[in-house]
Amino acid sequence: MLEDIDDAARDLIAKATWAPAWVISLIVLAASLLPALVAHRIIFRLISRFVEQRDLFWRSLVQRTEGPARLGFVMLALSIGASLAPLTRQQAGLMRHVLAICFICLMGWVALTALHIWTTVYLRRFKLDSEDNLLARKHTTQSRILQRVAATMIIILTASAVLMTFPGVRQYGVSLLASAGAAGIVLGLALQPVLKNLISGVQLAVTQPIRLEDAVIVEGEWGNVEEITSTYVVVRLWDWRRMVLPLSYFIEKPFQNWTRESASLIGTVMLYVDYSAPVAEMRAHFEEVVRASRLWDRQVVNMQVTDFKPEVMEVRMLASAGTAGRTFDLRCEIREKMIAWLQGQHPGALPRQRAQIAQLPQDAAWADPA
Repeated sequence: MLEDIDDAARDLIAKATWAPAWVISLIVLAASLLPALVAHRIIFRLISRFVEQRDLFWRSLVQRTEGPARLGFVMLALSIGASLAPLTRQQAGLMRHVLAICFICLMGWVALTALHIWTTVYLRRFKLDSEDNLLARKHTTQSRILQRVAATMIIILTASAVLMTFPGVRQYGVSLLASAGAAGIVLGLALQPVLKNLISGVQLAVTQPIRLEDAVIVEGEWGNVEEITSTYVVVRLWDWRRMVLPLSYFIEKPFQNWTRESASLIGTVMLYVDYSAPVAEMRAHFEEVVRASRLWDRQVVNMQVTDFKPEVMEVRMLASAGTAGRTFDLRCEIREKMIAWLQGQHPGALPRQRAQIAQLPQDAAWADPA
């Protein structure tokens, strides 16, 4: 019955002679948009009410895809209008081709939107600004890298699907994938850096040698991992400079990660004092300084004499803190307070140069060089 109605409408439009065919086509296409927009509004309201009690993902997905859904209804209406409008076969084929490309791009748009919403909703349960953020950094890093890899794959698949709608490109693409000939080798060599970083990104997401906000030492510089993209990593150095490194760097080259398993670190302070320094009193004051500090995490505090130099005695002091930044500040605080205490209470314990003068006998004779 629907086919009879469609044929009748097409015959009625074809018999219209009061205006040129292109004017009638524009009127038919414009008229087909009104019911599409009305249907979109009604259906969108019904779906919005249906997902009100659903998870945040579904509510956000419906809200964020209102525009793409409206575009989908418009394309459906234009497709129906193209079959009713008095268009030539070439014009109708061109319009259907354009609508097919728009539909493929629309599906890619919706997929990217759904991927972004899912990642955002999933990461809402993790807080990077918390004191113990190891689990949050792990999941955030993994999700961000996989999101970028998935987004890249969606874009590539969408672009491939668009190109495959053209007969010439489709045949070339099929023959290229089937034969894997010289063109495929050239293309693979040209895309080697991109593919290398893409694979490295997957490896980083799975093995996670680094995570967001990890404290690392790379190329002799200390900093925190600020951003991980699909091709490079940005390290925020201690003096606010940014070091940009390819993803493959963290797979192929050695580096130090101070927060791989835990954010807590043990800080080391070395003092070089005179042999006469009161070690027991130094140890007592050191523990007093550490226990009074708000930076100490109440785990490690220790002082030992670790070496003897020809002129000084080496004293190593250890204290732990919750993060790399706190550890650095704690080390500086220990240095300042210990040296101030030594200067005030035991100035003789500071390093000194010793010289012994021996008096020669009075009857010693010096040889005359002449």
